[in-house]
Amino acid sequence: MSHRLEDVIALFDGLFLPACNTRLVRGGDEPLYLPADAETPWHRVIFARGFYASALHEISHWCIAGARRRELEDYGYWYLPDGRDADQQRDFEAVEVAPQALESLFAAACGHRFQVSVDNLGEVEVDREGFAERVAARAARYEREGLPARAEAFRTALAVFYGQGRERGEGAPLEAALVAGRACLERREAPAAEPA
Repeated sequence: MSHRLEDVIALFDGLFLPACNTRLVRGGDEPLYLPADAETPWHRVIFARGFYASALHEISHWCIAGARRRELEDYGYWYLPDGRDADQQRDFEAVEVAPQALESLFAAACGHRFQVSVDNLGEVEVDREGFAERVAARAARYEREGLPARAEAFRTALAVFYGQGRERGEGAPLEAALVAGRACLERREAPAAEPA
């Protein structure tokens, strides 16, 4: 199965440019989220170096970020590069569990391999297996309790496009995947019925 960046960009932009004024953008060495500004009229989820997994990961962060955070560069968070100490690594892993859990669900929806990222090349010993277990447990919790609305819409579009769950893995055309994702968004955003 082919995983082309053009396809994941088209799926993301097709769903979220009209609904959330947000585009997925191939970037350089580091990922970044930039809100719309005077020069660019849409928000940008920028993934690193044209890597498919980076695109899924950055989309995961965006799907979790609330409306206020999406108005701030990199959602208002700061990032410590490689070389974190044990406490900094523990903090990093705590905030990475949910996005990596979503990333794993996105990867499964499109038949792409998923690997957890502990993202630290420093001298601190990292419990990769323990972190992977926490990510898997959070993914299972999302499956039980439901994904955030934007995440569910994106996962639905991926699954339809890549044909996951269908015989022989034959995917649907881009437009059919977008229709399915948009329907999911509309269902999740529809106001609840008034009590009688």
